[in-house]
Amino acid sequence: MTRTDNNELETVEVDADREISDDLDLKPDGSGSLTKYISSTLGAVIRDFDSKAESTTRSQDVLGHSLDRLTCELDKLLEAAPLPFVMLNASKISSVRKRVSALNSVLNSIQRRIDSIERFISTGSSQGLGVTASSTSPN
Repeated sequence: MTRTDNNELETVEVDADREISDDLDLKPDGSGSLTKYISSTLGAVIRDFDSKAESTTRSQDVLGHSLDRLTCELDKLLEAAPLPFVMLNASKISSVRKRVSALNSVLNSIQRRIDSIERFISTGSSQGLGVTASSTSPN
């Protein structure tokens, strides 16, 4: 390369640096178009998040109002239901609960008897068999 080629290269590099600094508009105090670019980019993102947050808030408000309306309707239905109707269903539920409790008691008793028989069989006690056989024999 000749000296003129080096000068041209240096000129091109200096011109490119000037264009970059002109594009960024860098100033000694640090402000410039880079700051504006970052601000505009972040501003767009923040505005997007703000709009989504506002949309979510509106959606939550609509949901809250719907729940309040449904609660009021349910209260009206409960007030409109005749007391005997409610008492009849409550007594049916109580009756079913008592029957289930009694059935559980019977099942527990049966389970204890089965466990007892299982223990008796697993020990293979011939003495117990003899007593049982003699007590059930007609002699």
